[in-house]
Amino acid sequence: LDLVDLLYWRDLQRTGVVFGASLFLLLSLSVCSIISVISYVALALLSVTISFRIYKGILQAVQKSEDGHPFKMYLDKDFGISSELAHKYGDTALAHFNSLIKELRRLFLVEDLVDSLKFAVLMWILTYVGALFNGLTLLILGLIGAFSWPVIYEKHQAQIDHYYGLVNKQIKDVFGKIQAKIPGAKPKTE
Repeated sequence: LDLVDLLYWRDLQRTGVVFGASLFLLLSLSVCSIISVISYVALALLSVTISFRIYKGILQAVQKSEDGHPFKMYLDKDFGISSELAHKYGDTALAHFNSLIKELRRLFLVEDLVDSLKFAVLMWILTYVGALFNGLTLLILGLIGAFSWPVIYEKHQAQIDHYYGLVNKQIKDVFGKIQAKIPGAKPKTE
């Protein structure tokens, strides 16, 4: 099961568990500190596993059976991350980080005036977003959007694409007019 299947709700049970647990974690973090949330989750998990272990031990004693440890198969399993996997994701993350640094350098040192102005407008808009929402609220909204937008888009793709095309054309027209009025700004070739 991959991320796309989760976001498109292909397996309702798994997606529900992942979405519910993620939303519960984020909502818990909005009420309590991260240390409290980790402690409460660990205590809840320990309560369940210790109770189950004691229950199985009593059941084995009463039935005089030798089933062994109830979590034996999980204790024998290796849950570590292989070095190949760590290198693969580490190299990918490094490539993305270097690309980000290169792009930020290009924007802050005004290699292209129009792109730097677009970035400035985006940062200005984000100051207002930051004044309205904190980061955790944005994460919660992002999670809800990530689990609902793909399904909505899949059902209403034709209408969404139509209106997206109209809005995109309007934005390109406005940027074209602004770019024509800025001295020294060169139009981008696509």
